[in-house]
Amino acid sequence: MENTMNVPLWEKYTLSIEEAAEYFRIGINKLRNLANENKDADWILWNSNRAQIKRKKFEDFIDSVNYI
Repeated sequence: MENTMNVPLWEKYTLSIEEAAEYFRIGINKLRNLANENKDADWILWNSNRAQIKRKKFEDFIDSVNYI
């Protein structure tokens, strides 16, 4: 039997691109483009070539811009 713990999205520290798209209601392609255009942003954690979105820092980023 597999013992997995499902953590709700709003409690996770980092989100995958797919999870972030669902949580923030932003398209997957838009998020990938944002990550690739802002590789050194403090709201991205790179795990090899996979971007993980730091949820709270990305919320702050979204709050600071008028459009994406």
